[in-house]
Amino acid sequence: MAASLVRLHFHDCFVNGCDGSVLLDGSDGEKSALPNLNSVRGFDVVDTIKSSVESACPGVVSCADILAIAARDSVLLSGGNTWKVFLGRRDGLVANQTGANNGLPFPTDSLDTITQKFANVGLNQTDVVSLSGAHTIGLARCTTFSSRLFNFSGTGAADSTMDTEMVSDLQTLCPQSGDGNTTTSLDQNSTDLFDNHYFKNLLVGKGLLSSDQILFTGDAAASTTKSLVQNYSSDSGLFFSDFTNSMIKMGNINPKTGSNGEIRTNCRVVNS
Repeated sequence: MAASLVRLHFHDCFVNGCDGSVLLDGSDGEKSALPNLNSVRGFDVVDTIKSSVESACPGVVSCADILAIAARDSVLLSGGNTWKVFLGRRDGLVANQTGANNGLPFPTDSLDTITQKFANVGLNQTDVVSLSGAHTIGLARCTTFSSRLFNFSGTGAADSTMDTEMVSDLQTLCPQSGDGNTTTSLDQNSTDLFDNHYFKNLLVGKGLLSSDQILFTGDAAASTTKSLVQNYSSDSGLFFSDFTNSMIKMGNINPKTGSNGEIRTNCRVVNS
């Protein structure tokens, strides 16, 4: 669940700030937004944590803070580093499906679009690259990268920036008429270990998502993100340091404090 819990924190903070809004149930909730539908998970884990916390100290720890701590511990337990999580966020009262559809990066977005979406919440290009490094753990569904395997951008062939052997393997795993929910590792050959292998893959055309590979390949990357990818691929300490700083920045996006928001008793619904 590690990658999924990190992603929940990320998808929460990019919409309405870090306020637990991604956890709210409802047909108009963020769970049903296109970037989240059939892909975000871990809600039952958060429910279990919340239940334990409420038993120990009711009405004290917000769902938003739980997401921030769970993301940190998921990185640590996967082999990454740790950091001090600032606490005191309160939970929002509304979800924002439109905000999730418009604000969350898509795997098919251009580098300029991704950079702008990060800038919209106060994050810079270093944050784009370092936080993308979270893809060193976790899985992706065929539907998020299948456009790279067949008739890419109307070329009639696969994406030429992807390693040819990897293309062949993925075409077998994800045939055009296959189940788009089949999954494979985001970080090929280093699935569950939080390390800098993700960046090493980008250097040889083995980024799974288009939004991964464009950090290294293409005109837009040449003068922006490419050098960071190279640096992280050769210096895991630098990656861990920048990733930590970026996670702290992300966790501080527009938090609700004081009398703003509430401490939800159940992370799925606002208090009655």
